[in-house]
Amino acid sequence: MRLYAQTPARRSRQVLADLIAVALIAATVKFALTVHDAIMRLAEPGRQAQSAGDNLADGLADAADAASNVPLIGGALKKPLQSAAGAGTGLSDAGQSLQHIVGQVADLTTLALIVLPVAFVLVLWLPPRLLWIRRSTTTRRLLDNPGGADLLALRALTGPQRDLAALPTPPGGLADAWRRGDPDVISELSGVALRRAGLRP
Repeated sequence: MRLYAQTPARRSRQVLADLIAVALIAATVKFALTVHDAIMRLAEPGRQAQSAGDNLADGLADAADAASNVPLIGGALKKPLQSAAGAGTGLSDAGQSLQHIVGQVADLTTLALIVLPVAFVLVLWLPPRLLWIRRSTTTRRLLDNPGGADLLALRALTGPQRDLAALPTPPGGLADAWRRGDPDVISELSGVALRRAGLRP
């Protein structure tokens, strides 16, 4: 199986197309990751809220424990401080929830920014490349089979005529020489069919 043409012009086009496809995919991934980082910066207030809530809840819980040791009114002081500590925990949970939501948005956005453009590039680039690989393999296999050169010569005769203009024309024309089985004409014509496929005779 041949991945690239043997003729320089077609091989150059194939290599250029491959490089462009790889560059587009790499640029898409880099852009998507940059967008992901930018979105994740929106989670910073959530991180700060979580940190502040945790610190507040811990401080008030410690204060409630200390207040419970005050004689006579320790129990009365402990309850409001525990309630306030619960509010600090609620603030921490809200900050954590905000971070989770921002993370999900960042991940989904990144996935969409990668999958859609990469799929578009692959749809435009991959089928022609695979089709050429299949055709070149079939053409080369056809040439190696008995009578394959004759069939390739027929393919050249039925294809674009501009490729035939450079061939020497025998008496009666190329088609007549092909029908007579002229080995030189068959060789020339099969070479044209191979060059059209990007292969060397």
